[in-house]
Amino acid sequence: MEPSWRALLPFLVVIPLSIWTRQVIPGLFVALLLGSYLVDSTILGGLKTMLTYLVHNLMQTNNIRIIIFLYVFAGLISIIKYTGGIKGFVHLVGKKVKTARSALLLTWISTMVTFSDPDFRIVTIAPIMKALKKRLHLSSQQIGFTIEVTSNPVVALIPLATAFVGYMVSVIDKALKTAGIHEKAYTVYVKSIPFNFFSFTILLVGLYYSFFQYNKKRTLSMLEIRKQNRAVMVEAASETENPNEQQGEEGLESCPEAFEKDTPTKPWNLIVPLSLVLVLTLFLSWWDGHQGATSFFDAFLRSDALGVMLEALMITVILTVMYFLWQRFKLADLLTHFVKGGNELMSVILMLALIWAVSAISEDLGFSAYITEHVKGWIPHYFVAPVLFLLGALISYFIGSSWGTWGLLMPLGVTLAAESGTNILLVIGAVFASGTFGAFASPLSDNTVTLCTILDLPVIEYARTKLVPSFIAAGLAAVLFTVMSFVLR
Repeated sequence: MEPSWRALLPFLVVIPLSIWTRQVIPGLFVALLLGSYLVDSTILGGLKTMLTYLVHNLMQTNNIRIIIFLYVFAGLISIIKYTGGIKGFVHLVGKKVKTARSALLLTWISTMVTFSDPDFRIVTIAPIMKALKKRLHLSSQQIGFTIEVTSNPVVALIPLATAFVGYMVSVIDKALKTAGIHEKAYTVYVKSIPFNFFSFTILLVGLYYSFFQYNKKRTLSMLEIRKQNRAVMVEAASETENPNEQQGEEGLESCPEAFEKDTPTKPWNLIVPLSLVLVLTLFLSWWDGHQGATSFFDAFLRSDALGVMLEALMITVILTVMYFLWQRFKLADLLTHFVKGGNELMSVILMLALIWAVSAISEDLGFSAYITEHVKGWIPHYFVAPVLFLLGALISYFIGSSWGTWGLLMPLGVTLAAESGTNILLVIGAVFASGTFGAFASPLSDNTVTLCTILDLPVIEYARTKLVPSFIAAGLAAVLFTVMSFVLR
């Protein structure tokens, strides 16, 4: 199809609609429907075209593998929760913490074993801190900030064994194909990680706020402290009457997002599966790419990352189910919770299908060719990365979705970078950084909502407390993107 300004319409529609509805899926659906009628303007032709693009893109091998990976990973987390892995880890760690500083330090260190997914990290760590906050005189805002700053920003930087990797590689792969760039998507993703400047700056700001800024504020009045001390004395007295009751049990069991009251306490049911999936992913990545590799790290870059992670995950699920059956959990219950966990990601899978279809139809309408013809030569390369970061940060704040922002902006960003001479890795880093900003700062973020539900925090008020550190980190990131745009070509 001859490229024209019509090729821009799907992207011009999807962003304002997503901001207006505060949902990505309606914007993507309207963009796909519009693009379909631009291809075939007959009454039924547009609908048939839309379904064709949806089905065709879903049937592609890599896309099916991503869907399976996301569904199975969510199912694994669900059966870990059901078998008491999260509750056991909560109780195991909660007994070891004695001071407020050690509790905050534990929150940071625990990232090493809960980095697989932000929501998984939140429902694992938040109940621990909620149960300890009275005894250690911590505010809910301080706890929430420390947990959340080590969730999405950290997961976005880890290239193995996370729920993000498959999706991030997918949007890069689609964007590279749209721009006509023939590179391995996983290799490009790994090389772009150092340019996710917002993740790095918010971690630095988070360290300061966690251990220094909050200590300067009297977050609790003396009256509140006295009340909490009396509450602790009452809890201690009740523990004397019932020595089997854990410290802070009431705080723990009031967190249904993490586990139910009758869930067993088995920390190894979390430790074993997560260790398995991590070790298997590392080993199979090396094994898949070691032939012909010049170094250990080169073997990882040569491997089929998505295929390897899916293989490691499948092996882990099989071994984990056998491990749980050995503990006499019923197979029917395990399957029920596995499916329940996977179904929780159906909205994400739908969003992915729409993103793939919108990208494909925009390309067929001549999006890349139009950008090449009209943009190349008049957009200075040093504006692309910082502008994309600021635009993406605005979008992600209003829609509250990092994945949605990445899916919306990555094809546009990579195409602009290719045609304006901007460093591709820097632009990819800017897009990922912009989505990470929204996932952390927005009151619409599912991470924020989940955290506030567990900690009994008002969402809007809590989100407002994050604005200053978020803007500081975003400002630093924007400066870094501007500076690096002049340094890198």
